[in-house]
Amino acid sequence: MSEPMHSLFEGMSSNAQQWCALETDFGCGLSFLQTWAAWQELPERPRILHFVALLGVPPTQAQLQQGIAGSSVLQALIEQLTTQWWGLLPGVHRLSFEQGRVLLTLYIGDTQNLLRRQPPLAADGIRLSNGGDACWTDDALKNLARHCRRGTRLSASAGTLAPALSKLGFKLQSTPGTSVLAHYDPAWEPRHRSDGLPPPVQTPGQCLVLGAGLAGAAAASSLARRGWQVTVLDAAEQPAAGASGLPAGLFCPHVSPDDSLISRLSRNGVRTTLQNLQQLSSQQKLQPGVDWAHDGVLEHDLNQPAHLPPQWLDSSDAQSIWGRHWSQPATAEQLQAVHLPSDSHALWHAQAGWVRPAELVKALLKQPGIQWRGQAQVARLQRSSDSAPRWQALDDQGTVLAEAGMLVLALGPATAPLLAASSLEAGQWELQPIRGQVSVAAHDARTRAAMPPFPVNGHGNLVPDFPDSQGTRQWVMGSTFERDVTELPPSAADQQSAHASNGEKLADLLPACRRALDGFFGQSDLPPTWSRLRCAAYDRIPVTGPVGADAGTDTSGLWVLTGLGSRGLTLSLLCAELMAAQLHGEPLPLDARLAQALGSARLYARASKQSTSK
Repeated sequence: MSEPMHSLFEGMSSNAQQWCALETDFGCGLSFLQTWAAWQELPERPRILHFVALLGVPPTQAQLQQGIAGSSVLQALIEQLTTQWWGLLPGVHRLSFEQGRVLLTLYIGDTQNLLRRQPPLAADGIRLSNGGDACWTDDALKNLARHCRRGTRLSASAGTLAPALSKLGFKLQSTPGTSVLAHYDPAWEPRHRSDGLPPPVQTPGQCLVLGAGLAGAAAASSLARRGWQVTVLDAAEQPAAGASGLPAGLFCPHVSPDDSLISRLSRNGVRTTLQNLQQLSSQQKLQPGVDWAHDGVLEHDLNQPAHLPPQWLDSSDAQSIWGRHWSQPATAEQLQAVHLPSDSHALWHAQAGWVRPAELVKALLKQPGIQWRGQAQVARLQRSSDSAPRWQALDDQGTVLAEAGMLVLALGPATAPLLAASSLEAGQWELQPIRGQVSVAAHDARTRAAMPPFPVNGHGNLVPDFPDSQGTRQWVMGSTFERDVTELPPSAADQQSAHASNGEKLADLLPACRRALDGFFGQSDLPPTWSRLRCAAYDRIPVTGPVGADAGTDTSGLWVLTGLGSRGLTLSLLCAELMAAQLHGEPLPLDARLAQALGSARLYARASKQSTSK
């Protein structure tokens, strides 16, 4: 047997910001649970514990329970693990515990391929099993060594691997029986990160975040959890004054028969959103049923079936059980509940629900280490010229409002204009403003009784019943998607047109529900819409990453999180965790190919291509 993973904590610095373990055979999770328990017992534990595990086929919840049979110490931990043990399709999954301080990252499926394409982990401890689906050829061991830093401690279950490990730079400490203990100390200098990102930050400092919507609050929360002192600036008097002030919105996975990039991204995003909602609720910063609900969402496709990946529908395929945890064809009972015909094209998304975004933003900003400042109108940015350069946010008079070594832009449609006003090349990024208008009103007894028991989306979406800040029950339907329209508030004619559009969408989506709201949509003089501006990149995928090198300015420490479009509740928290992981050189919370698709580098390439073509 190889050395238990938790024993590799030995020699770890007591003030470590993070500690990263790599387990090559997750089994039924015993090593993870033991490591988690050992972390809990450390008097000066690392701020973040990362545990990365390879597993070809996930065990069932029952198998997880069997793996700790007789261990009362681990019972409470296994119960937390099994609560999140769902939807484990091939790919990378991030599970979160201890208010985001214990992070379990699972590589499921072709584990060697996943390990090969993820950026180097710089693992502190590795437990190498000689069994399971891993075949430790020379190439596989070389791939493993790529995830080591100088000093990485390794335990292996087979002494036969010792010669190959020695050639790769591991110094053997002992070979008791058939096991190997070693540490990574090659004669050559190990390669640094090759993902094109700046060197990892070792010690958190002070950070400015511009924008107090979902993107900014999520970024502030992820950074504060890692020890940053974060100041959030916004021009408004209150947080979530922009598009994140939507009365209520949905988080929901996207599906496609080829399991497209946005489908996979949305699943990672929904999982991260749910984890944060649950953690904030356990801290009593959010109230389930009042601020959010995880009740599922029915998707009604009006034109053609919203096709699921075919393997999800094949009960003989191992993926089907995990896919159905996410989405499956709507049942006759679900269709009946929303008064749709039995032959309607509809899906049921179990891992979905509604949120009042402003309440989520406020809860995120209440995290320790975050300071919020409103009525701070930033006109431009500049880099200080002293020995410790800082990013400075200036008003239109040139007064420095705040400064810090790191700055995150999360200003939605105002992001590119601020970059341009600061004479930065990123000001040419193609970020499109999109005006959205929703119809929202209070219920009376009749309309509330006619509402479906869960949200419905498709062509537009309906949150049928939620409370406002005074407890009044409301419904909200929307939204319009008006590209390159920035006028706020909309004209009276535009608002009436938006109400008509939302009413038409609802008539197609849920005819019976639309008829119940005739008293609202049939008014000759409808009330104003709720309207704000959103922002999307040219490919409708969010933008997360460093602003990048600029011809005339040192842009180190300048990052951006924007372009969430209409998927802010689904993707903002995932993007923030990705940004924090890239900043600190941590294991990524999703597959590297998805992370690359979110990266800011593509906007430079797009701007360069367009400039060349002119």
